[in-house]
Amino acid sequence: MPSSLVRTLVPVSILVATSLSSPPGRSGAAASGPEPMAVITGRVVDSASSRPLASTTVSIRETTLNVQTDPQGNYRLDVPVDSVTGRDIVMLVRRIGYQPATRALHVTAGTRTEHFALSASQVMLEQIVVTGTNGAPMSKKAMGATVMRMAASATGSRRQKEMAELRDKDRGNTEGYEVIAENPFLTTASAPRSTFSIDVDHASYSNVRRFLRQGQRPPRDAVRVEELINYFPYDLPAPRGEDPVTITTEVSIAPWNPAHRLVRIGLKGRPIDVDSLPPNNLVFLIDVSGSMEDEDKLPLLKSAFRLLVNELRPQDRVALVVYAGNAGVVLPPTPGSQKDSILDAIERLEAGGSTAGGDGIRLAYDVAKQSFMPNGNNRVILATDGDFNVGVSSDAELVQLIEQRREQGTFLTVLGFGTGNVKDSKMEKLADKGNGNYAYVDNLMEARKVLVTEMGGTLLTIAKDVKLQIEFNPSRVGAYRLLGYENRLLRDEDFKDDTKDAGELGSGHAVTALYELIPPGSPDLANVPRPDSLRYTKTPSHTSASASSELMYVKLRYKPPTGSRSREITHVVADETTARPSADFAFASAVAELGLVLRDSPHKGKSSLDSVIVRGERSKGADPFGYRAEFVSLAKMARDILESGKVAGR
Repeated sequence: MPSSLVRTLVPVSILVATSLSSPPGRSGAAASGPEPMAVITGRVVDSASSRPLASTTVSIRETTLNVQTDPQGNYRLDVPVDSVTGRDIVMLVRRIGYQPATRALHVTAGTRTEHFALSASQVMLEQIVVTGTNGAPMSKKAMGATVMRMAASATGSRRQKEMAELRDKDRGNTEGYEVIAENPFLTTASAPRSTFSIDVDHASYSNVRRFLRQGQRPPRDAVRVEELINYFPYDLPAPRGEDPVTITTEVSIAPWNPAHRLVRIGLKGRPIDVDSLPPNNLVFLIDVSGSMEDEDKLPLLKSAFRLLVNELRPQDRVALVVYAGNAGVVLPPTPGSQKDSILDAIERLEAGGSTAGGDGIRLAYDVAKQSFMPNGNNRVILATDGDFNVGVSSDAELVQLIEQRREQGTFLTVLGFGTGNVKDSKMEKLADKGNGNYAYVDNLMEARKVLVTEMGGTLLTIAKDVKLQIEFNPSRVGAYRLLGYENRLLRDEDFKDDTKDAGELGSGHAVTALYELIPPGSPDLANVPRPDSLRYTKTPSHTSASASSELMYVKLRYKPPTGSRSREITHVVADETTARPSADFAFASAVAELGLVLRDSPHKGKSSLDSVIVRGERSKGADPFGYRAEFVSLAKMARDILESGKVAGR
């Protein structure tokens, strides 16, 4: 049998090529000394006019290192010399509408200058002609995934105009993020319960990483604290009983405010044995519009999907739908054993045209329905930069379509790619409504994490509509604040309402939520808004439970994957604070603190990146994939960036 979708990978050394060495004399985490760097600087211009080319991607092949030029066409790359010892590197410079440029270099420590002049491309983007859009049976030749080019129906002037529009669009930043109004502190007397849906998305972390590696502070609303925390695996006990999820809690001191306490609630989904995984009916829905031409979009997307294809089993089925000016079927449902046909279809994809996103989603769902597996995992995997501008484009229409197909048993996973026009808010909303997850893929290592290491959990839902409700003991908690989950909040009455949609938990998934607590009698309570007293209703008196040693009461509701009625699990949290929390707790708090700093949160207290770095270093643990070590490197980058004052464009 081919390797499993949920197999354990051999640990991979992650090349953090953009890590900046700390300045001499920096206080904080212990280090073995600055790593020797090759600093490459330069400028990218138009070869004909010498005009500087902003937003041009400059990268090093076979590494995760890439940056974008600034408005003056300037760039800077920091390459760890030890990571490329014994071989030359190849620089790659790409921009929409220009021929890519490459240059081989021998790397040595020190600074060097490499300028590039790009020539406008003489080859215009062409539309892809696809076959099988009417759902009719296809010939074996068609099943071989040969993608033909469309006859030149448009005039040369029209194509030139389209290219000019793409270039103009590339000069601006049209990324979109939902405004986040951070959760405030609430008094236990006025709001004794907190209710929210779980979230297993990780997109915000890899997106934040992308900004930091480009030397920019991420936009405030790109930082979703819960997604940063949940990017990392944690050592939580797996379920042993009938329920597919366990609840684990821990209480310690809030690092950024020692007068407050921090509570960690951890959920762990039951891992499913590989032999028990149901067959997969997958439809890859791939954006091949003109905006996807950049190296970090379609080329990276193709490399990412090749990783997933190599993990397919004979009982799995894969179809391939693309959309640009038109939407169509490139590959009909094909057994996972026919990897060459699937890989060939992916390899032939090229970018060009406008974006018929709505039409593509409809077609992908129709293809999934044609090969629907009643006892399998039926899922559309949408890969795009999120730029839906042709066809059904409003959020409301797309959400309605996705909700309808969700109820019919086909879920949606969304993968975001690229820089400059990422529609983060839209992609997150579509995945939430499609009972799926949203991930942002910024490099091939992230693609492996999302599509290989964690895809077993992503593809197999073990519990749906998972909700949490926490009731705080007013005699022990004066006020509380949930860190993150702002777009997952529910009304208290929604907790038992089985018609309310909530998050899904996959095989082996872990979810962490953090609450910051203010004790009764604290002077900080004076800063927490309180509602006016009621005229007709008295405040309820305390019960016998409030006089106990209970700090809070956790309730979780979930539905089986094919069920319609929810089940409830409860967990009592004792009022026991440990001064030496577990390594997982310490690390999760460090990740949360980074989020507070990057958001410049009004609740950040005494948060600092030096504190993040020290605590992150001390709590890395085994770290088999290097995720936690990479986090510490990113925190160091963030410290340097914040000191320089450079902020990404909103």
